[in-house]
Amino acid sequence: MKDTAPPTAAAPACNRLAAGLRELRARTGLSMVALAERTAYSKSSWERYLNGKQLAPRQAVEVLCAMAGEPPGRLMALWELADGEWSGRADSAPDPVAAPAAARPGDGGPGDGRSVRSAEPGQARRGHVGLGGWAGPRGWAVVAAAVCVVAVAAAVWVAVLPNTGSNGSTARVPSTAPPPPGCRGQGCVGKDPGLMGCGMPSRVRALGPPLRTSTGARLEFRYSAACAAAWARIWHSHIGNVIEVSSGAGRWRRAEVTDTYDTQEYVFTPMVDGTDRTKLRVCFEPGGGGTRECFAPGG
Repeated sequence: MKDTAPPTAAAPACNRLAAGLRELRARTGLSMVALAERTAYSKSSWERYLNGKQLAPRQAVEVLCAMAGEPPGRLMALWELADGEWSGRADSAPDPVAAPAAARPGDGGPGDGRSVRSAEPGQARRGHVGLGGWAGPRGWAVVAAAVCVVAVAAAVWVAVLPNTGSNGSTARVPSTAPPPPGCRGQGCVGKDPGLMGCGMPSRVRALGPPLRTSTGARLEFRYSAACAAAWARIWHSHIGNVIEVSSGAGRWRRAEVTDTYDTQEYVFTPMVDGTDRTKLRVCFEPGGGGTRECFAPGG
């Protein structure tokens, strides 16, 4: 692994990831020594991770999120982007061009579901979502799901706390198994993949290679076998870009790139039933008008 950080201009995701980790470390109130005592990583390793001199391992990011009580979604999405930058894959690996599939079926119109930005674990963006627009049964359902995420983070926090024995020594406690997902199949339709536990790294995979649109934006189908659900994500996007995903029945689930922050992150749709993956379709519409492009898994 490299010992020095890539140039700032060439590695925006690496820099944002390091800044996010520093913010979480400050939130925990732990010194570098205390952080090393409570995790499997040394003081010098944490210093390199937080200063951006070395890319933090995925597990280190997850552990620090848990210790700070932070849903891991945004930082894990940043980690994926940073990993591509650090390894050079983001620049050197060509994305396959996919031919458009059949246009949107006529049995359902565009959905008006809430866009899921930044990450599969469904964390709302920093301070952009207030309680005023969350009234009603649907809002309380989302709040309840968020409470579940906090409970999961608390459980992981307990798992990484040191276990003090009678002689005053401490030992690291191994992490526990993740909780079961919160939905499956039709029960996941329209829901946030992260809040339902479907977007955890161990439960999600891509269906086929990334898809390239005519504007250069990239699309990808995401699938969780544990939840029997699918969704789509977009990156290298522009403000005004819209993606919609469908499983062939019911309404389309929609996400929109609304600002510069979105263009620097992954933007995700809500979930659709993934029981029959052959019926999955994702459609892209460029901002300001343009030709709608639709794709099937695998291009």
